[in-house]
Amino acid sequence: MTDVFREHIVNSFPQILEDPVIIACSGGVDSVVLAHLCVQSGVDFALAHCNYNLRGEDSDEDERFTSDLADSLGVKYFTISFDTGAYAGAHKLSIQMAARELRYQWFGELLSTQGYSWLLTAHHLDDAVETFMINLSRGTGIEGLTGIPAETDKVLRPLLPFTREQILAFAKNHKIDWREDMSNEDTKYLRNKIRHELVPVLKELHPTFQKNFRKTLKYLTHTSAMLTNFIDEMREELFEPYQGGFRISLDRIEEFEPLEAYLYELFKPYGFTSWGDIASLTASISGKEVRSSTHRLIKDRQHLILQEFNTETAVAEETEVSMDTGDLPLGLKVEQVKEIEEKNNTILYVDKETLNDKLTVRKWQKGDYFYPLGMDGKKKVAKFFKDEKMDAVAKEKQWLLCCGDEIVWIVGRRADDRFKITADTKEILKITTTE
Repeated sequence: MTDVFREHIVNSFPQILEDPVIIACSGGVDSVVLAHLCVQSGVDFALAHCNYNLRGEDSDEDERFTSDLADSLGVKYFTISFDTGAYAGAHKLSIQMAARELRYQWFGELLSTQGYSWLLTAHHLDDAVETFMINLSRGTGIEGLTGIPAETDKVLRPLLPFTREQILAFAKNHKIDWREDMSNEDTKYLRNKIRHELVPVLKELHPTFQKNFRKTLKYLTHTSAMLTNFIDEMREELFEPYQGGFRISLDRIEEFEPLEAYLYELFKPYGFTSWGDIASLTASISGKEVRSSTHRLIKDRQHLILQEFNTETAVAEETEVSMDTGDLPLGLKVEQVKEIEEKNNTILYVDKETLNDKLTVRKWQKGDYFYPLGMDGKKKVAKFFKDEKMDAVAKEKQWLLCCGDEIVWIVGRRADDRFKITADTKEILKITTTE
């Protein structure tokens, strides 16, 4: 197995032989065998062990065992102790998910602070089979059927081509000791139930099941890579940069069949995982939106607008404006001038005597109205936005300069007639925006 392992890392993970790495070591047979294989292959590594404090004295014994293993192999050793139960309760997570979050946070810190380039985990082919079955039972797309990836970010999994049987045989042949975690036998956990009850039946039905599964994973992974490349090219073509996010033409999207599958793949990187929600959005009224944990997708006439959540999407508080105020939204500047100078949509001139209250800037609200410069009568701001063909994002980003309850300027777009300069104006205020 040593020769096969070394050939595998030479071909698939040459960086393991070039850069110092950390091996995540539980003390179980998989990670212990990985450590021995790395020693025999000339890999520069350290061991890192997490004590989750979930199994009493057994957890402490695991920690002592891995420390002794590091000493016997002559490698550096890192360990940490977690109150996993408390973390799970505080973050409303299962114990398994809490342990996962804690260990990967710590592993990330080790990589960034201790001079190591990669983290090696001891996932093997049987783990990939179990993950496939779990995802299949829960419902998944092709990415969930590719098992466990060989590489994600800074994590490498060099044992994936090997079975649990091969790993156990290596350990026994080389008289390698390891620690048994008895919780791995408890079939109340879905993974263990699949491991101990389902997979043996599949092996009985098909003696070459694992070999066939390895082939299937390879085909699925290649198919997934082809799909990813195709969708990336589509995204490059369809996603037009717009308002800090992207705008996507509905005319193009509606050509796709099957629509839901295309939409899922296009928007999956932005946290959208419901096949039906986005498809429904395409047929909704303008202004309708769906949200993921990080982004929102807005229907606007013949486009979908994709935006990341940020301060611009929140309703800003009203802010007072004066001639001695700095650091205002829009880079507003207020100054008194003797005459009207240059004119453009970033400059407003008002009659100072018409300002009978403090100046403020705020976002628009339902029911707002103003008296557009050069027109008779008032107009609702919402109607003005509609006439200007402003989309939902542009409306949210639009600032209003107000005097008390009255709108002075839809900033950068239209002034209010009540505050204009006339022949009787004695004092002129010049208000400038830099955005």
